[in-house]
Amino acid sequence: MGKKSEENKKRILNRYGLIVFFLLGIGTLIIFSAAKIAFTAEGKKWREVGEKETIIKNRVILPKRGNIYTYDGKLLATSEPLFSIYMDFWADGIREDTLMKYVGDLSIALSKKFPDRTASQYKNIILNGWKLRKKEERQIQENAARNIDKKVKLKSRYVRILRPDISYVDLKEIRTYPFLNQRSNRSGLIAEEKNARKRPFGNLANRTVGNVYKDLEKGGASGLEMKYDSLLRGVEGVKSRQKIQGRWTDIEEIAAKDGYDIITTIDADIQEVTERALRAKLEETSAESGTAIIMETKTGEIKGIANLDRMSNGSYAEGNPNAFSYMNEPGSTFKTVTVMVALDDGLITPTDSFHVGNGIYKYNGKLVLDHYWRQGRDRGYLTVKEGIEISSNVVMSKIVLKGYGNDPTKYVKGIDRIGLRKKLTWDVPLNGIEGTSSIRFPDDKINYWSKTTLPWMSFGYESKVPPIYLLMFYNGIANGGKMIKPFIAKTLLKGGKVVEEYKAEVVNEKMCKDTTLVQIQDMLAGVIENGTAKMVKSNYFSIAGKTGTAQIAGGGGYNNGYYVSFCGYFPADNPKYTCFVGIRKPQGSPSGGWQAGMVFKNIAEQTYVKRTQLRPEEAKIDSTLQKMPTIKSGNWENSQTVLSMLNFKSYISDSASDWVKVTYDSVAYQPKALAMSKNTVPSVLGMGAKDAIYLLEKSGLRVNLTGSGKVVSQSFAPESKLVKGTTISITLK
Repeated sequence: MGKKSEENKKRILNRYGLIVFFLLGIGTLIIFSAAKIAFTAEGKKWREVGEKETIIKNRVILPKRGNIYTYDGKLLATSEPLFSIYMDFWADGIREDTLMKYVGDLSIALSKKFPDRTASQYKNIILNGWKLRKKEERQIQENAARNIDKKVKLKSRYVRILRPDISYVDLKEIRTYPFLNQRSNRSGLIAEEKNARKRPFGNLANRTVGNVYKDLEKGGASGLEMKYDSLLRGVEGVKSRQKIQGRWTDIEEIAAKDGYDIITTIDADIQEVTERALRAKLEETSAESGTAIIMETKTGEIKGIANLDRMSNGSYAEGNPNAFSYMNEPGSTFKTVTVMVALDDGLITPTDSFHVGNGIYKYNGKLVLDHYWRQGRDRGYLTVKEGIEISSNVVMSKIVLKGYGNDPTKYVKGIDRIGLRKKLTWDVPLNGIEGTSSIRFPDDKINYWSKTTLPWMSFGYESKVPPIYLLMFYNGIANGGKMIKPFIAKTLLKGGKVVEEYKAEVVNEKMCKDTTLVQIQDMLAGVIENGTAKMVKSNYFSIAGKTGTAQIAGGGGYNNGYYVSFCGYFPADNPKYTCFVGIRKPQGSPSGGWQAGMVFKNIAEQTYVKRTQLRPEEAKIDSTLQKMPTIKSGNWENSQTVLSMLNFKSYISDSASDWVKVTYDSVAYQPKALAMSKNTVPSVLGMGAKDAIYLLEKSGLRVNLTGSGKVVSQSFAPESKLVKGTTISITLK
């Protein structure tokens, strides 16, 4: 019995020893494999595979693009985060039964929030995404079964669910929807953040502020956005995405540096006045395009700049940077340059006279004509001052021929002395010769200098001078002879602190002699009092300036329409602002540049009222500025309250409707009820933003608004069939 027990014990120990030996062997293999993985190239390979599954490295953190402001801090351009919405149908925690359970409710919720697709369309997109994932899964299994080492492209990892990019507020909302209210690894929701550019003032100063590319990473495409792109764009950061407990988390490695902010010289009120005045005249004359620039005389700060081109539909919008890129022959605004050069060289005095006769002067086989030549009136002799005032081409021609006929180079050197040939860079990016004066010397090898070049240069032909240079020249006259470069970018900010301040560059400390300057100033005042710009005269302050009319060259001749302009400053006795207006190819009579002059007057008077302490009794206000203010369409009760406070008369509404269009009949304000129906889209044309949004949202519509001012267009026609939940776009100007 004892012997048998010993044998069993020995047998058990042997078996146990074998098990221990086997386990030790396995343990040794595990330790060896672990060491191999930890310290060999094979280990590095598997670590990289693991990291690929749990870490995504070197992802870009986009910086916030800097803001662009008006001089007093109003936003012209800013960045806001938007999100592109995708679903990853390969997300670790996504479950088919849960998806199928909630896809219907999710689709209905999405269609209510974003009605550009129906619930069934959203459902199809989601189900098709899941079907695509299953198809890819089967392909992977088939490849593995056949030992095919071919990677299957997983298109279902990145399926776009929403057409539009959405705001953070909307993103928070859709994260509460059925199925999407789970953790992202279970819902597959991907919200890809991007920065979008927003214009709070709509298209105000659009061409000057400029645009960015649709892909914001490419930066600025035009205007200030392009010129200062390197400062505005900031510096990208770096992050990695790491999967922790089944959830992807962003880990910042290098922080992004936001872009600088730029404060411009633009005054939103003056800018709006400038654009409105120019647009009204372009529409009235059916002109091809126009530009208007107004700057502070002493500082060189551009307060308003409009560049309007006629679009294919006949409307006018910001297009080319006309203030800099109009490479036209300037016409009569250049006569002031001619007289300044000749006065400064001591070749003439303001009282010297030249025979003009009936306004026809033949020189070297070509006719120099004054604008009155068809009248057949013999004006005899005109002084230099009178020649400027009535804009005589004959007087200008005879001045330069008498003084520079034997030495035309001296005349061009005089223009050079003023500073008009100096090449300058501007706050707006330009191409080629745009933004530079093209005034040639007699020895020009490219553009042949003919015997008639000198007299034609004297009254604004044979040279190309963009509007910005003429503005700078006339501003120099207003500024005591000191020529400064107009500018727009004023201050650079970082984190709200001033980094750099820009000031006007002095182009010429003294354009001419003091005596010459006084004489020129007197002549420009005479243009308004006695000459071609009498219609520009204001009842509120004095103006000095010069009209311009030039035929546009084209097709080997000058039969391509007219370019009319006016440049001047106000008040003439103590200049605060200098303004240039140019209109290209207006319809109707262009004589004397009166069309541009009236735009100048409109801008000047409104600017003066807005930006000076002008009291009505001092201004002797008449009907020109005493027009009753326009009342926007909208809620009549609110309008009546304001009218009552201002002591303006109004009629009692004869309608039960609170929503009216308001007109003035020379006695009182008259309300006219707007047509309203529960089943049709209301008309909000002429309303302010507050009333328009209230009325449209009350009707069950979602509202997309652009611009400021009053509503000028709505995407759904008034009284058309109302579909609640759809989005209507309204534009304000």
